[in-house]
Amino acid sequence: MAVNFGFSYVGLVFLIMLFVPNIIWSKNQPEGYEQYADKENKVLLLLERTGEVLVSTLCLIFSDFNIHGFTKHSIFLGAAFALMILYEIYWIRYFRSEKTMADMYSAILGIPVAGATLPVLAFFLLGVYGKNIPMMIATVILGIGHIGIHLQHKNQIK
Repeated sequence: MAVNFGFSYVGLVFLIMLFVPNIIWSKNQPEGYEQYADKENKVLLLLERTGEVLVSTLCLIFSDFNIHGFTKHSIFLGAAFALMILYEIYWIRYFRSEKTMADMYSAILGIPVAGATLPVLAFFLLGVYGKNIPMMIATVILGIGHIGIHLQHKNQIK
């Protein structure tokens, strides 16, 4: 599968959907969050940071993610976008909550640690839609770190 370099407006939309709630969250963190962050597994943190940089870069530099007509394969883009909409709903629910650690690591529609899981799944499906193996690999790296850290935090609050 060949990858095609070029700007991806779809990738930009996904990044905006990802970053806007996270910027708002930076002013609305759950009480005591820092004590959990200080205990994060360093290997998971390295994987998370590496995955964040790779996914953020790759989704912008490959035109594979742009809409090129509609085919049966477009279902992956639709599913990815639906997951990002669900991610926005997760954040609305969090911002309306008491903003506890339990709220932060809650599930939505049975999807555990939704704040971490939903965008990882969405970007993976974006990679599938674009038939872009580097994005799929980068998303797996991100997922191991990001979801792993969120599960670690969730287990600490029980």
